[in-house]
This record gives sequence, C-alpha cells and structure tokens, in this order.
Amino acid sequence: MRWWEKGTNPNMTEIKSAQQLVDTLLNAGDKLVIIDFYSPGCGGCRALHPKLCQLAESNSNALFLKVNYEEHKSMCQSLHIRVLPFFRFYRGAYGRVCSFSCTTATIKKFKDAVAKYGTDSCSMGPAKGLEESELLNLASNRDIDFIHPMRPSRAGDLALSGTVS
Repeated sequence: MRWWEKGTNPNMTEIKSAQQLVDTLLNAGDKLVIIDFYSPGCGGCRALHPKLCQLAESNSNALFLKVNYEEHKSMCQSLHIRVLPFFRFYRGAYGRVCSFSCTTATIKKFKDAVAKYGTDSCSMGPAKGLEESELLNLASNRDIDFIHPMRPSRAGDLALSGTVS
C-alpha cells in the first residue's frame, strides 16, 4: 500500500476527476470540505499525511478530499495550485473560506482553520463550491473532461453551461 492510501478514513475521498471535485463540492451542503492537494513524491505531503488522517478522524463531520497533483496536473494548474502540500477549505454557500500551504511545522494553521470553519453554523443557501473563474478555467481546459454546472447566478438567471471535449 502506498503512503497516501494508508490510514484514510470514511470521510476522506480520493478525487478522480474535475467533474467529481465540482459535484462533490456542490453536493456537500453546509459541511466543511477540505481539499488536500498532494503529490506522491512530495516529502512534505508524506510527512503531513498521518496528521491529516488524525484530523479527519477527529472531525468526522468534515469532508476531506484528496487530489493527486501528478494524476491531475492539468486540473490543478487550472485551479492555480502552485505549491504542495496545499489546502482549500469550503463551506456551504460561502464557497471557499480559506486556502494555504502547510507543513508539519505549521500544522497549527490547519488546526486553527478547522476550528474556525468547522463549527456548527448555517451559511443559508445551496453550496457554492468553486468560484466562477475556477469553473471557467476548468471548462476551457481541453486536457480534462468537464461540464460546467448550471446554477443560479447573482442576477437570478441560470449560468451558461458548456462542455469541453
């Protein structure tokens, strides 16, 4: 078993596509969703993995998504992931609430973000998920198969939907 497959919890999901990432965020409701962008060859990612597994276990109401940078490089580049390990936190209708890089030496930053955004609260409305600019970047990326989701825009109209082959 490879290091990134060890110690995973029921609330940890390996993302296999851009579509799965977007759909998971949109269907998460008001749950705290934490995305871990990692690489199998990253020493910092490997060192941090056991601590993330412990945090996932102690925060069973949060959803931890794992994105392998090497397998999904094009998607990660569309999302402007430039350093690893990198984390993004999403919460319901607020969408992205924070993002940062973190190491075992700075794990307090991660724990503080879980404490701040993981508390019971209601963000009133459907889960926002990725920002519109991120969705457009994914939709325009010809290296990935992705269908832009239709959702209400700020004006109340439906956002345009497009497919990329």
